[in-house]
Amino acid sequence: MERHTIFDWSRKARTGIPEAVFAEGKSLSHLHDVIRDHIDRNASLLITRLTPTQIDGLRDLPLSVDDLGRTATLEAPEPDHDAPVVAIVTAGTSDLSVAREAEVAANFMGLRTELIADVGVAGLWRLEAHLPALTAHRLIIAVAGMEGALFSVLAGLVTAPIIAVPTSVGYGVAKDGSVALGSALGGCAPGVVCVNIDNGFGAAAAAAKILNIAQAL
Repeated sequence: MERHTIFDWSRKARTGIPEAVFAEGKSLSHLHDVIRDHIDRNASLLITRLTPTQIDGLRDLPLSVDDLGRTATLEAPEPDHDAPVVAIVTAGTSDLSVAREAEVAANFMGLRTELIADVGVAGLWRLEAHLPALTAHRLIIAVAGMEGALFSVLAGLVTAPIIAVPTSVGYGVAKDGSVALGSALGGCAPGVVCVNIDNGFGAAAAAAKILNIAQAL
């Protein structure tokens, strides 16, 4: 049978970030090919954006599956105890799926994480309660849908740069994350950079590159 997967085994050596498998659009056969190759090499692997059907079809393999984050890992290394830490903050509980993808990916890339959930601007007292911890972080991933106000609010309160992850959580004009994306790109508080809608993996990769380079200096 013809194979349709060619894994980039040298990507981590080139870029510092290993290739991850984006599961959407892939058949179970494609996923099995890549997973079996990694098992044969005793290599670690991260799979993102799994569908429920794909997750059910991979249950027989030695994977650690995170249903909420729609991720799976194989032989994932534990971050070192002195590895850099990134905070991951969500506006609402509905943003947790994307935040969890970011957390699993960041851990896979060697970062430690602190997840702070459901501290959106509709109840600022929730965010204020975590400010002492957040101000100690060197980098923060903020995950928010709806109007995406969390990005500017956080950037106006802490010294750390903010990696904004707009999510497709919302309805009406906020449907599909377009309003949150515009908020991330057009906010007035400086120090916010943005990845694509629902791209928890991309935020984790950016955080890993920034923190690992900063630690090496």
